[in-house]
Amino acid sequence: MLARNAESLFWIGRYVERADDTARILDVTVHQLLEDVTVDPDRAARKLLRVLGIDLPDGQLDVWSLTELVAFDHGQPASIVASISAARENARGAREATSAELWECLNTAYNGLGGAMRAARDLGPYEFFRYVEDRAAMFAGQADSTLSRDDGYRFLLLGRLLERVDMTVRLLLSRGGEPANSPAWVSVLRSAGAHDAYLRTHRGVLDARLVAEFILLDRLFPRSVFHSVQLAETCLHELDQVPGSRVGSRNEAQRLLGRARSELEFLAPGVLLEALQTRLADLQQTCREVNEAIALQYFHAAPWVAWTDARHRFGATAVVDGEL
Repeated sequence: MLARNAESLFWIGRYVERADDTARILDVTVHQLLEDVTVDPDRAARKLLRVLGIDLPDGQLDVWSLTELVAFDHGQPASIVASISAARENARGAREATSAELWECLNTAYNGLGGAMRAARDLGPYEFFRYVEDRAAMFAGQADSTLSRDDGYRFLLLGRLLERVDMTVRLLLSRGGEPANSPAWVSVLRSAGAHDAYLRTHRGVLDARLVAEFILLDRLFPRSVFHSVQLAETCLHELDQVPGSRVGSRNEAQRLLGRARSELEFLAPGVLLEALQTRLADLQQTCREVNEAIALQYFHAAPWVAWTDARHRFGATAVVDGEL
């Protein structure tokens, strides 16, 4: 398929997943700030902004200023509104590669942002978060049910999976150093959409080691890092059908993901929390390198492509002749 369509589909998956995960994380953080008077709103808000890679503003932050910046600010590239807008723009430019139902889903989600923002300001931010999560779930369902399992679908899924890994790693990095029995680990589970699945798996036992293992290593939970990395590796294998060397992998992105998957898969039991921050930082670096390798192999093979710090975090936006 055309490289521009492949890139658009890849970034549609990234942007929708980013909006969904940001809404989940912000939802839990806002509830914590509203319910727990012992939490310092400014400190918690700045910690979240660092996790999301957003520049820290001047002045004190509270629930509403945090929501305005992370959820509603069109000028903030990592905000929820900006992510949905970018996903729609990519879909508009690749209509021949998407289904009508998928386009209508994104377009409707975009057009409903104004009403959802007004409802959030009147009734509370939860209304907006629920709207975004519901629309992201609808998008995933439409993609799974209306797209052929061809290269276009694989690029869309690959973008979604890489973004999910990055956001989950960021979420865990934000809780590094918390005590094993800290309520903060419940927040991690809720933000990752893993709370109910974790409780059913471990019979309600809350332990930092079990939480980290479930979110990072569980083979059955679809939002775990291991499951996402494994599925992304499969996507890359299916994309690279040209016969190559009988030794090793010709695909740099696949090699990087395979190494990350092996390190997670064969990690000795009970040692995950040892140097957890280092492991998470390595995973984040792998995501950056995989993103660059995919862009170079499938989207921009020419050496004159320059990369900026965007799409808008560890990814890259190709700047070609001054145009994004």
